[in-house]
Amino acid sequence: MHPLDEFQMAKIKSVRDIKTAGKRVLMRVDFNVPLDDSGHITDNTRITAALPTINYLLEQGAKVVLVSHLGRPKGVKNPKFSLKPAAAALAEKVGRPVTFIEDCIGPAVENAVKSMTAGSIILLENLRFHSGEQANDPGFSQALSRLGEIYVNDAFGTAHREHASTSGVTKYLPDRAAGLLLEKELEFFGGKLAKPQRPFVVILGGAKVSDKIGVIEALLEKADSILIGGAMAYTFMLARGAGVGDSLSEPDKITVAATALDKAAERGLRFLLPEDHLIVDQLDPGAGTVGEMKSVEGSIPDGWIGVDIGAVTIELYRTEIAGAKTIFWNGPMGIFEIPSCGKGTFQIAEAVAANSGAVSVIGGGDSVTALNRSGMADKVTFISTGGGAGLELLEGQVLPGVTSLETH
Repeated sequence: MHPLDEFQMAKIKSVRDIKTAGKRVLMRVDFNVPLDDSGHITDNTRITAALPTINYLLEQGAKVVLVSHLGRPKGVKNPKFSLKPAAAALAEKVGRPVTFIEDCIGPAVENAVKSMTAGSIILLENLRFHSGEQANDPGFSQALSRLGEIYVNDAFGTAHREHASTSGVTKYLPDRAAGLLLEKELEFFGGKLAKPQRPFVVILGGAKVSDKIGVIEALLEKADSILIGGAMAYTFMLARGAGVGDSLSEPDKITVAATALDKAAERGLRFLLPEDHLIVDQLDPGAGTVGEMKSVEGSIPDGWIGVDIGAVTIELYRTEIAGAKTIFWNGPMGIFEIPSCGKGTFQIAEAVAANSGAVSVIGGGDSVTALNRSGMADKVTFISTGGGAGLELLEGQVLPGVTSLETH
């Protein structure tokens, strides 16, 4: 049974079900946005995704108190991980001032939120500057709860974490609800992908089989085709007895990969691996440089590194995607950050976007970045803000940030 089937959102209120006018709404958002070395936001997808709920609350006359984490500051204050740039970006998008406060708990913060007027917004500093956030510390949870009269979770990207701001705080705020983004994420992962229109084509990329094996096993029960790219493909190639040269792979996961291939064969599922590869003899990912580059079919020779799927595979995958009625894509096909190694990823993005007759769900992380760079983001059905949370939901795991919203 899928975890969402257990409560079918019936025990979870929507933000639209709660009277928020004049009330302080403590809203957990996911503003974990990428920053460059100068502290500028390089992709504001997650801020944009939170706007429907924020604007709804403002229209209702609520006092909106936003909390989020950014990066991994490990419980200590670090200016490098400040949310201040997010406050400026949000103010531009909502067209009104966003007050930024340089902490997220304590008397000064409590006084600031208590003096708020209806329709105003405060963004608090990074939750993870306090160790109590990730430790789900009751004291920290209580301190957060004093900032709001109502709690709204709209941070699907952290819904799989049992932290103070996603789980602990709900013990002290009985008026709690899901935001519009969280509702939409659950609708797609718990509905459209749990009971897909067929054919259901899954595209999985990224570096490690170990990161995706749970979702692969779950999708072996649901998908009609699974298309594999990225470095994880090389571990599957090893399981089939092919050579991968010096490509990134997980030799200790060959048995796991082989088992997945056997299960796919038993179920008559199309489990496609790259038939050809773009390979290089030198690679420096940090500098974004490669040495000599060529294409090869079948095994990758010793001394060479796979960096992308090849032209034959691109066409094979594009044909498979064109026939789909439901598509789920998570993970790039190669090292797309290096332009010469990005063709496979961007061609797949175009293929997904071109199939307007399918429900297409893009599963967070690098896939979203690649889709944005391809210019195709507005042509897919839904772009998820949570890579890990979405994968765990597909695996059948229960998300603490969702179950903590239940009312009994």
